[in-house]
Amino acid sequence: MRSLDIGIAGCGMAGLSAALLLHRQGHRITLYERFDEARPIGSGLMIQPTGMAVLSRLGLAQAVMAHGAQIDGLLGLNNEGETVLEAAYAHLGLLGAFGLGIHRASLFETLFGAVQEQDIVTRAGREVKGTSLAKGGRTLDFDDGGTSPPHELIVDALGVGSPLVPPTDAVLPFGALWATVDWPTGDVFDGRLLEQRYRRADRMVGLLPVGEGKAAFFWSLRGDEHADWQAEGMAAFRAEVCRLWPECEAIEPQLTESEQLTFARYAHRTSAAATGERIVHVGDSWHAASPQLGQGANMALLDAWGLAQAIRESDDLEAALRRYLALRASHVRLYQWLTRAFTPPFQSNSIWPAVFRDLFMAPASRIPPGPRLKAHLVAGLVGAQLDRMDLPLPDYETLGLVSGASPASTERASRTSSRAEALAQS
Repeated sequence: MRSLDIGIAGCGMAGLSAALLLHRQGHRITLYERFDEARPIGSGLMIQPTGMAVLSRLGLAQAVMAHGAQIDGLLGLNNEGETVLEAAYAHLGLLGAFGLGIHRASLFETLFGAVQEQDIVTRAGREVKGTSLAKGGRTLDFDDGGTSPPHELIVDALGVGSPLVPPTDAVLPFGALWATVDWPTGDVFDGRLLEQRYRRADRMVGLLPVGEGKAAFFWSLRGDEHADWQAEGMAAFRAEVCRLWPECEAIEPQLTESEQLTFARYAHRTSAAATGERIVHVGDSWHAASPQLGQGANMALLDAWGLAQAIRESDDLEAALRRYLALRASHVRLYQWLTRAFTPPFQSNSIWPAVFRDLFMAPASRIPPGPRLKAHLVAGLVGAQLDRMDLPLPDYETLGLVSGASPASTERASRTSSRAEALAQS
């Protein structure tokens, strides 16, 4: 396809990666960001093999590896100490595969730094409130009354609250408190596992290594309980955390002020139309979900890759947008359904989803092909159509040699590898 003039609204993971990919194809890109200075929002996340595949093709995989922590698996225990969630990347059948725990700021800075190196035009302080068709293109309308020049295509990467999609009441009852903490000294926690503890399904505490000596701490909480949580004070909160997971005594001294924890509300929404006349939605603007399967940033990266591939393979814009849907829609629908199904067993006020999880779902998932299926679900690979998108999986053997990728010391490597093997055999 000939070179297009493309406006991208939003400097999140989807917008930045789309800007890089489309710029490298020779298109003229303008990025619009609502903040005066582009910055990330949020704490830790997991880069799955799908997301790492995109970062590898962008030439940024080693850069993010240097700031993250290699994760061999997921492990969750209920308050009776029974394992009710377990998944190991060793079951993927991909030599050396792992997830990457990373702070959102580190991933953002890597992508934004690459955008700046490419001299992609960025317009900061532009709060988008709408979009309008214009002669020869589509404009973005800003809250100060201004408009952008007409672009041949608008890429909506504004996230779950995008004003460019019809509003819906999609907020879920539960969210989570997040904080970034120093990784505790000693061997209290395993530096290569995402670990969680549950009290039924109404309370969950978790710790995700994110590299550079840090971890993302999170606590599940209903949105209508947030004010009560603030009123009860940090001493009561720390005591509740340690009752559920006593080992958190190694972390709780760092949590002294409620302002240290950010409350994130989750939403589950799929826009009725991912494309329109001279507009396409990517990432959370198209599909938002709870983080139970850890796919948010990875789906955003895949959307950006799918859009760039569709444009590269098509002769005109309308054909490109149809191709984008063909490459991404089925994967999006599948994971939207899976995430909705997996949320109640881990975030619900009812006891019955937790009973189902502990007595039926967890034991059944250990029966082959359960372990392999769990690994592929967590990795985001089920229905991803990577072959159709010309997106090979990353070379994990090479990536695993990048130094500084884990908060665990070299001496702990053999122990944590053994832990991953134990998960794979469970």
